Amino acid sequence: MLLEITDLTIFYGKAAALRGVSLEVHEGEIVTLIGANGAGKTTTLNAVSGLLRPASGQILFDGKRVDGLAPHRIARSNIGLVPEGRRVFAPMTVLENLEMGAFLVDDKPEIARRIGSIYEHFPVLKERSHQLAGSLSGGEQQMLAIARSLMGKPRLMLMDEPSMGLAPLMVQEVARMVKVINESGVSILLVEQNARMALSLAHRGYVLEVGSITARGNAKELSTDPQVMKAYLGG
Repeated sequence: MLLEITDLTIFYGKAAALRGVSLEVHEGEIVTLIGANGAGKTTTLNAVSGLLRPASGQILFDGKRVDGLAPHRIARSNIGLVPEGRRVFAPMTVLENLEMGAFLVDDKPEIARRIGSIYEHFPVLKERSHQLAGSLSGGEQQMLAIARSLMGKPRLMLMDEPSMGLAPLMVQEVARMVKVINESGVSILLVEQNARMALSLAHRGYVLEVGSITARGNAKELSTDPQVMKAYLGG
């Protein structure tokens, strides 16, 4: 088991954002978490990445507890985050953004090797390497956010709404990137409003409603579940 979340509860003030959430990500899997806005999907990712502290429950990564650890210590454990809204460093160049993705790496030749590998997989970022990140298109910024996370050599990548706000062709490209990254050996916990795309990519899925898991299972089975189809797939 790579990631195991057990009975996770998180409050914002007195309001419970998550209530006893449990989920698993196995080595090599894409697992998707789908649900409406405000269901608690981003909250779950923020808890795993250390940006939020649980009120109760636990989070194990590779058998070790990470709940309560500082975000930089969790990042050092090889968990990468692609945040909602991309959040690239707009006043910095593409190259500087990539270098920030390897801020925990002290070996400069290794950083250079990683950047070279990124440029092989994302040639448009090589073309834009000295361009300010804030001047990139939305799709290019999403590529940069994903590439920046890959600079940390994650074993688990947390992806929060990577297709949000993108044109249909770019959504297809993001889906392709998710699949390629997974095939390279990176496990992925994917949060997506585009439930149809997410379930087509994932091995397994969970449905989160008002802070609680209401359905779980094989992604293909979930995609044909009448309730899931009605609520999230337009069926």
